Amino acid sequence: MNLDFSQIVPSIPFILEGIGATLKFVSVSILLGLILGTIFALCKISNKKWLKWPADAYTSIFRGTPLILQLMIIHYAVPQLFQYDIPVFLSAVLAFGLNSAAYVSEIIRAGIMAVDKGQVEAAEALGVAYRPMMLNIILPQAIKNILPALMNEFISLTKESALVSTIGYLDIMRRAEIVGSQLYRNFEPLLFAGLIYWVMVFILSTIGRWVERRMRHSD
Repeated sequence: MNLDFSQIVPSIPFILEGIGATLKFVSVSILLGLILGTIFALCKISNKKWLKWPADAYTSIFRGTPLILQLMIIHYAVPQLFQYDIPVFLSAVLAFGLNSAAYVSEIIRAGIMAVDKGQVEAAEALGVAYRPMMLNIILPQAIKNILPALMNEFISLTKESALVSTIGYLDIMRRAEIVGSQLYRNFEPLLFAGLIYWVMVFILSTIGRWVERRMRHSD
C-alpha cells in the first residue's frame, strides 16, 4: 500500500482551520432551521388552512428534493434571476437552514401532537391564551420528547455540511481536496478529514446524550 501520512503533516493546520468554518455555518444553519421549523410546525397544527397549506407545501418541496440540488439552485440559479452574486457563506446557510427547517418542523409538529390533550384543555379552562400556552406549556414538554430526534437532525446536518465544498466554501472537505490536489495524494488528506468529521459527530452525540439525561432527571 502506497500510503505516506507524513506528507500531509505540514498541511494539517490548513485542514484544521476548516473546523471553524464548518462549525460557523452549521451553527447559523441550525439556528435558522430551528426558528423556521418551529414557525412552520405551529402553522401545520393551525386550523387555518391559509397557514397550514403553505407550510405543508414547503416541507414537501424541501424534503422531496436533494439537498445538493437546493444548494446549487441557491448559489448558481438564484443569482441568474436577480443579478446578485450571492456569497458562498450565505448560500450555504440558506440551503442548509431552509432544508433543516423542513425536517425540524415535522419533528416539532410530532412532538406537539404527542403532548397530552388534557394539557391544552386545562390551559384553555384556566383562560390561558394560545401563544403563552404554546410557549410556556406545550413546547417545553414537546422539546423533551423530541430532543433525540433534534440531535439526530443536527448531527446529520454536520455530516452533510461537506456538500458545501462543491460550491467552493473552505470547509474541512474542501481544504482536504485542495491538499490532495497539491500533493497528488488524495487518500491521506481525505482520511484525515473523515477522522475530523467522526470526532465532531462523536462529541455532538455525547453532548446530546448528556443533555437528554439531564432533562430526563429533571422530570
